[in-house]
Amino acid sequence: MTALNQSALGQLAGRVAVPGYDRAAVRPGWVHFGVGGFHRAHQAFYLDELMNQGQGLDFGIVGVGLMRGDARMRDVLKSQDCLYTMVAKAADGVWTPRVIGSIVDCLYGPEPAQGHEAVLERLAAPETKIASLTITEGGYNFDQVTGEFIASNPAIQAELAPGAAPTTVFGYLNESLRRRRARGLEPFTVMCCDNIQDNGAVVKRALTSYAALRDERFADWIAANVAFPSSMVDRITPQTTDQDRRDVAERFGIEDGWPVVTEAFTQWALTDDFPLGRPPFELAGVQVVADVVPYELMKLRLLNASHQGIAYLAYLAGYRHVHLAASDPALRRFLLAYMDVEATPTLRPVPGVDLPAYKHQLIERFSNGEVRDTVARLAAESSDRIPKWLVPVIFEQLERGGDIRRSAAICAAWARYCEGVDESGQPIQVVDNALDQVTAAARAQRDDPLAFVRQEAFFGDLASRPEFTGPYLWALDSLRQRGAAATIKALSELT
Repeated sequence: MTALNQSALGQLAGRVAVPGYDRAAVRPGWVHFGVGGFHRAHQAFYLDELMNQGQGLDFGIVGVGLMRGDARMRDVLKSQDCLYTMVAKAADGVWTPRVIGSIVDCLYGPEPAQGHEAVLERLAAPETKIASLTITEGGYNFDQVTGEFIASNPAIQAELAPGAAPTTVFGYLNESLRRRRARGLEPFTVMCCDNIQDNGAVVKRALTSYAALRDERFADWIAANVAFPSSMVDRITPQTTDQDRRDVAERFGIEDGWPVVTEAFTQWALTDDFPLGRPPFELAGVQVVADVVPYELMKLRLLNASHQGIAYLAYLAGYRHVHLAASDPALRRFLLAYMDVEATPTLRPVPGVDLPAYKHQLIERFSNGEVRDTVARLAAESSDRIPKWLVPVIFEQLERGGDIRRSAAICAAWARYCEGVDESGQPIQVVDNALDQVTAAARAQRDDPLAFVRQEAFFGDLASRPEFTGPYLWALDSLRQRGAAATIKALSELT
């Protein structure tokens, strides 16, 4: 067994792919907030690909954690010289391991003894050219109905106090940009890599709204001078488990405290707006495009919304792993019909993509038993996801007089799931940023069947639209009276 660190790479080279570049020659130039499994399987992977081609060596990634749980990630990565094992698992059973070396440091903002200063100075350093984010869809602090930045958020209010240290990503970006301007340095590019439509514009609006709470003129300077490219990112990456650690140890002889497992498929579409320069991403297979929105809509409304189509129905039907649920013929027919009949009419033309093939490929990706993604992961944080991924499909379809029966059923399944008890009477652990709100609404629907969709923050005025409430109430009643399996079958037979 070989403990993973820089000095062990020579021993590991015969067993797994290791960085083919001199890591001592890599210089930090990219700061990333949110060093979870997805970032390590996606952006850091692409940069590692480039570095193995001798490119991008001045864009080494410095990871930043701001959440309480991020301290452990920082500790594990630092103990391994910021190396980790990525295992890409293909559906045919082939596992492809490699050690990724593109992360060069990892910082933890809440660290006592000026941890926030280390993060701020790294962002303000002349060599930093990119600051990127994977902070989840709910991390951008917007009201779901009004679209306004939530200035009343206690964390935001605490940062506005005189002399307060930053704790949010907006506080760090704002203060570090202020320092750069004061030092005569050009601003870094802010690159959002979360599953949000037009995500560059979203993070720009969030950051300028935050900055205006302190100094409206500085907010105007950010809007005029900072670049916010948009991106579409895709790679199914489940949470790392103890079994994954054991597999890496047993199969490859590597002792790795936090490997990442992922599917073989990966995609990244990105607009080219990097005034201080960027790695030549296209050499690693990134699609650098003029307009990323068609790719975003394709991914959000086909893949992400279909994940929600699996999550609640599958869990209520007794499935706990995605690949088993996606192998259910009725659920497969339901998902494909949702994509074909309801989601696809809301998309724009996607250059270079065969949409029918893409949709069938999604079903096969969901069915990949090697990845062992969990249904519970798909069902988490739904109040941040359903309003962004599925509800826009419903509104666009209603506007054109299109079918929304399957989308309504997904909403009803979420409502039933939030009741917190499955069909066998076992408790469901609902994980959501709005947990109290969604579970209270789910309990209220016993007396008021539309109580759940009366949450205008998530559903707008859908509770007052009979063309939506009809199929919604049918699905909710079917889930209660007939159960999820029978409801899935009925939905799969809709014409």
